[in-house]
Amino acid sequence: MRCVTAPVIGVLALQGDVREHLTALTDVGAQARPVRRAAELDAVDGLVIPGGESTTISKLVDIFELREPIDKRIAAGLPVYGSCAGMIMLAQEVLDGRPDQRGFDGITMTVRRNAFGRQVDSFEAPVEITGIDGGPLHAVFIRAPWVERVGAGVEVLGTVTEGPAAGRVVAVRQGNLLATSFHPELTRDLRLHRYFVDLVRT
Repeated sequence: MRCVTAPVIGVLALQGDVREHLTALTDVGAQARPVRRAAELDAVDGLVIPGGESTTISKLVDIFELREPIDKRIAAGLPVYGSCAGMIMLAQEVLDGRPDQRGFDGITMTVRRNAFGRQVDSFEAPVEITGIDGGPLHAVFIRAPWVERVGAGVEVLGTVTEGPAAGRVVAVRQGNLLATSFHPELTRDLRLHRYFVDLVRT
């Protein structure tokens, strides 16, 4: 049962920006915990899949025997937020991924892995997010995916508004599942983490 005041939110702690997400979630009033085992997953009201390397995360999910437990929790309505690699892990279809790469098939969307280019092509840009007041978020893109297509029931929350990638979809929501191409955990703007914590509370 969810805690209204301080929900317990896990961060999948296999690889990637785990510490940064834990800090941001704590700062917005959640009880943030790393998740590496199925028993730890059972104790959370929401889950964050952090940025990192999606193929590595995919392999480690199997090694730590977390795929089936996470699939079941998502199917049961667990709120999940995926940033960058986490977006890839939540997508039903991934373009330019490895043949052995498997995600959780949560959001009815097609994403393109490393769509914005290599590490050297990383960039920052303002992104307006539907449902988040206070102006654009300062978004950090590092070897980021973008969303090529969305299916029925998927709400586009944000697109790039400047530069050669203008118009590309970088934030979506489908029910209790939220995903962004960028890394809000790498800035001190906590609005997106607060948005997710509020989603977990509802």
